[in-house]
Amino acid sequence: MGWLDGKTALITGGGSGIGRAVVERFVQEGAQVGALERFQERVDEVNSAFGDSVHAVQGDVTRYEDNERAVAETVRAFGKLDIFIGNAGIFDAQVFLADIEAERLGSAFDEMYNINVKGYLFGAKTAVPELEKTGGNMVFTASPAGLSPVGGGILYVTSKHAVVGLIHRLAYELAPDIRVNGVAPGGVATDLRGPAALGMADQYVSGVRRRVEEAKARGETLQLGVQPEDVAGAYVYLASEDNSRAVTGVIIPTPGSMGTRGQYVQQSPRQQAAQTQPR
Repeated sequence: MGWLDGKTALITGGGSGIGRAVVERFVQEGAQVGALERFQERVDEVNSAFGDSVHAVQGDVTRYEDNERAVAETVRAFGKLDIFIGNAGIFDAQVFLADIEAERLGSAFDEMYNINVKGYLFGAKTAVPELEKTGGNMVFTASPAGLSPVGGGILYVTSKHAVVGLIHRLAYELAPDIRVNGVAPGGVATDLRGPAALGMADQYVSGVRRRVEEAKARGETLQLGVQPEDVAGAYVYLASEDNSRAVTGVIIPTPGSMGTRGQYVQQSPRQQAAQTQPR
């Protein structure tokens, strides 16, 4: 028996990275899964890989109607919705405020928050009516960057702090009917992209080999070069009613041992300048 036998989940960003790993793990645990994915080729690949166990649809999490359609399609395919996983997101490659051109700041902010925050709000809003019927739950992809000032740049860090607030507030608003929790993966090797407004649409988080090298160079305890499948189990635990029925408003960090040694801190331009100036 799997931890999610008989359950139906909807996962945003389910075509790659952490979302794809969670789709696969949920299927292994007995769930039927709907997925909302931006790129049609990934939709086709996921549907082909998992057959009748998965129903992926193409759409954009920043469009309310696409979130509505994903919920409706999942319920049409599998009859109900027990679990909503808000996962789609973008990264900002550790950019500092000083390095963002003034004319790009507004559009970059809008793009980051539209995907990382508004996309979660839209997904939650559209999933609530179905989750109320099943006494279901939500799990959001947070980040260690939402719990500290590092782990991303100014736009990513502030957007993930907003996600932490969203998790806590929804856990409060939706109790006792719907549990709401989060997973905070750190430094996972995926194709997480950056904002097009900053010219980062084709940049993505480092591949596995580079991640392993960086982990060793920083002296991380586990030295894993964490991959998406390494964090998928945390989503299973939080989604499982049998195993986490008393858990809500909680964020589980999966930082690849950063927690035991502290996160790698990139020096700001001001810090670098201060080191070169006499005191």
